[in-house]
Amino acid sequence: MSDKLKIISLGGLNEVGKNITVLEYKDDIIVIDCGIGFPDGDMYGIDVVIPNVGYLVKNRSRIRGIILTHGHEDHIGSVPYVLKDINAPIYATDLTAGLVKLKLEEHKLLDIADINIIEAGKSFRVGCFTVEPIHVNHSIAGAVALAINTPAGMVIHTGDFKIDPTPIGCQMTDLARLGELGKKGVLCLLSDSTNAERRGYSPSEMTVGYTLDSLFENCKSRIIVTTFASNIYRIQQIINVAARYKRRVAITGRSMENMINVSSELGYLDIPKNTLIDLNQVKNYPPEQLTIITTGSQGESMSALYRMAFSGHKQLDIIPGDRVIISASAVPGNEKTVSRIVDELFRRGAEVLYRGSMDDLHVSGHACQEELKIMLALVKPKYFVPIHGEQRHLVFHSNLAKAVGINHKNIVISDIGKVIEVNKKGICINGSVPSGKVLVDGTGMGDVGNVVMRDRKHLAQDGMLVVVLSLSSEDGSLISGPDIITRGFVYVKEATDLIEEMRTLVSDTLVACDANGITDWATLKASIKTALSSYLFKTTRRSPMILPIIMEA
Repeated sequence: MSDKLKIISLGGLNEVGKNITVLEYKDDIIVIDCGIGFPDGDMYGIDVVIPNVGYLVKNRSRIRGIILTHGHEDHIGSVPYVLKDINAPIYATDLTAGLVKLKLEEHKLLDIADINIIEAGKSFRVGCFTVEPIHVNHSIAGAVALAINTPAGMVIHTGDFKIDPTPIGCQMTDLARLGELGKKGVLCLLSDSTNAERRGYSPSEMTVGYTLDSLFENCKSRIIVTTFASNIYRIQQIINVAARYKRRVAITGRSMENMINVSSELGYLDIPKNTLIDLNQVKNYPPEQLTIITTGSQGESMSALYRMAFSGHKQLDIIPGDRVIISASAVPGNEKTVSRIVDELFRRGAEVLYRGSMDDLHVSGHACQEELKIMLALVKPKYFVPIHGEQRHLVFHSNLAKAVGINHKNIVISDIGKVIEVNKKGICINGSVPSGKVLVDGTGMGDVGNVVMRDRKHLAQDGMLVVVLSLSSEDGSLISGPDIITRGFVYVKEATDLIEEMRTLVSDTLVACDANGITDWATLKASIKTALSSYLFKTTRRSPMILPIIMEA
């Protein structure tokens, strides 16, 4: 067996989300993170996207553990799906573990899961690897980087991080420990590239608190705030400023309620006495004494804010004069949904404050260029592999590494499925393993492939045309039909001439086939489909999906 350490990303490279990294040395494998991706606009009907873990399933007997850096969906969302095939021990900090347990309960997998709580600064052994979690700042509590002592050398995986000198509810990123490890010698650094394009530093979470305070001060209206449910530090600041101005706080939205319950139980949230009220009590207080914390920062159609805006919420409606604060940025791909809900809120008479209309309503949880350079300078890795980002992010990050003195020959920009081999003598890409996307639709996992997605796209763009006819079992003559049924192509009542022309064309095609001695149904269907496709494209410039159905009578 090779004495080289293998580093394999099964997700999270050249994409946003679906983060999962594999470290392999001889007979031992550990998996770092296990996240989901979100469907693109043309993935019709798809709920989530998970990584192809066929390589891990094939090598399940060698997997010693799944180690989670923090509790965001793009790092833990695939755990329930993967655990069905790979029942490996899970290692996570307490909040991350609490969120994973909620997911496993939903999937009825909690009883089989082996979940181990880890703490920053306390090392643990997994196979031949010794792992030390290191506290980092991020937009969720309990985030850690991982210092992994392997037989080939020290590897540091930063997870998602920023360097916040004035964090809320925790200490700043443990730069001292990272510097100590850098002095001892680090073989390879794998580092978050999300904000590698952005110059300077990511603003401190505390700056959002100042903005919130200014928006609560002297406000006589009801205040409704939406943010990412996972951002406990932001929620803590909202609760703090509400209590400061003697407002009661009500929570709405399932994910927000779950996150606040778990965080409160674990001590991550400090809620002042008599501040939190039940949603049913909202009607008992005047608007100037109320704050609502809600889900819906991404304009999700089932979120509480969306239902409030479109009169679908059982207990709350947006009323004129409400001050709605969207303390989040739109995730790429969600811009239209966020814009739609903002417009509807304005239409309802609310005052809407969002990123773009006002600065410092949200700060990123990811390091910008100067912070990334600090990480590189402290760790001083021999080899560097940028992770967690699109191609441009990885390239920008590699350029930052060169700027702080890392030899360009020691930097590897990889891709999903590529196998990086590294030891003290060198680093290179050597081969690949099965990888890619698995689409989840309802309870189905992997049963929607390229062919199904192509058909869904065709249906969404061009509609469908069904041709139904009955033929005699004795001589093949037409007994009934052809009947034309359309969905998403034309409105039948306003296209009677076109429908009649299609019926005539199908009848003429059947006559022509009969004259040529064509009787097998497969050929008849193909002939009908070809004739209709050609006719419709010439007359309408459209190409609907055509499904001929022949019945025997």
